[in-house]
Amino acid sequence: MYLLGNHTLSITSLTMQPILPIIIFLAIGTIIFCVYYFSTKQVVLRKLAKTRRKPIAGLKTNEFVKIHGKALHVQESLIAPFSKRPCVFYTIKIERRVNTGKGSHWKTIVEEERIQDFFLKQQGSYAVVKPEKHPKNYISYLVVDSKTSSGTFKDPTPEFEALLQSYHVNPSNIFGFNQPLRYKEGIIEIGEYITVAGIAKWKTLSKPIPEYSYSKIVALESSEKEKLIITDHPKASDRYLKQNI
Repeated sequence: MYLLGNHTLSITSLTMQPILPIIIFLAIGTIIFCVYYFSTKQVVLRKLAKTRRKPIAGLKTNEFVKIHGKALHVQESLIAPFSKRPCVFYTIKIERRVNTGKGSHWKTIVEEERIQDFFLKQQGSYAVVKPEKHPKNYISYLVVDSKTSSGTFKDPTPEFEALLQSYHVNPSNIFGFNQPLRYKEGIIEIGEYITVAGIAKWKTLSKPIPEYSYSKIVALESSEKEKLIITDHPKASDRYLKQNI
């Protein structure tokens, strides 16, 4: 401890002054890293990186494997709300910018996810994927394919306005000005190359599949320990395999 006139200055306070910014910086860095590391995208890609890839024809029952293939519909396809493209899986999010007085942030006001059973086609072989939502038996990450926005000086397009109305979202505020809104949509389009991981189970076909001459088909399923993993992220794909499907 030092005496400087009428003031007392401790060694501890001198030491803490340069250290405090470092502690704050490390804390912020740790939070950012955790948000990134534990994001759905990174969890899916890490899990797939550790999962064996095998051709459909060589799968054995009860193996947990990943397959790269072309998504095809089993039943009438879904239609993506904004892009209007036929698909087997879509996720959408509508957000509104909210001011709190001290700042602003994007608040999710609509979030929707729809998925159906679908085929994966790989070099003439087929696998069927049977996702379930109640209880949810899969984890997924879809790349954003379509996005749009509106704001004070940006009118919503007719397509965006129609979509907002279908979800009972008013594009204007009580004063008649455009609300700051943004929309994101990810889909697995019919014919899109994707990656799916699951537990292989061979099943007898109840109905024949066109251009498929076998009586059995492999289904990718989940278990209590292993969920289905579904993604269209390019980092999960295999370019060589994709060219030969």
